[in-house]
Amino acid sequence: MQFRSRILPLLCLCLGGCYHASVETGRAPGNEKIEKGWASAYLGGVVSPQPIDTKATCANGISKVETQHSFLNQLVGVATLAIYTPFSITVTCAAGPAPQRDAYSTPEPQPRRTASASEPQLKKTSAPTESVPKRTASAR
Repeated sequence: MQFRSRILPLLCLCLGGCYHASVETGRAPGNEKIEKGWASAYLGGVVSPQPIDTKATCANGISKVETQHSFLNQLVGVATLAIYTPFSITVTCAAGPAPQRDAYSTPEPQPRRTASASEPQLKKTSAPTESVPKRTASAR
């Protein structure tokens, strides 16, 4: 009985919240949206769903992408022991075309620097040598 009284609140706590992630590109949002309520993922999300083709709908690019696990998505995931884990995806199209970069926004590559006469030069030195005592023949 204690097990049930402890596990039930824990299960409600885990299933009560909804997972939500949002990625914003910084572009102004438009009126068009692509919504996919049941994007099929498997093995707890290890096998991701099929990509959504946004080129036809979002001619000006993407403003925002949102993914979330609703309560019903999580309930299906728990019922299938996370073998099938669906989630919802919402893509918001951008309002206008992407701003063009001007020539000043990207720095040009700088040439490699070489040593000049004004900069100190490294001097090559020979490796230190050890003095070895010479053997001499002695007269006996």
